Amino acid sequence: MDNIKLEEKLDRIESLLLGSKQVLTLEEACDYTGISRSYLYKLTSAGIIPHSKPNGKMIFFDINRLNEWLLRNDRKSKCEIENMALDYVLKKK
Repeated sequence: MDNIKLEEKLDRIESLLLGSKQVLTLEEACDYTGISRSYLYKLTSAGIIPHSKPNGKMIFFDINRLNEWLLRNDRKSKCEIENMALDYVLKKK
């Protein structure tokens, strides 16, 4: 088997396993979110992203809180906005 294909398969397996964890290390959070290590450090030091430091040194992320943070500031699609407007008009009648 080609080394590149094998490496791609291993990367996919690693991603799937990462999705089943509840607590991520900094490195795992970088892989999970696609955020660079240096930027993730900046976000934690500024208190912008939820994290914990149980021993005062290593940084950990709860995957549920991380997902909530990643999905904040939701933007509705035009279709969703139109449906909301239609629902509002129909309720007024």
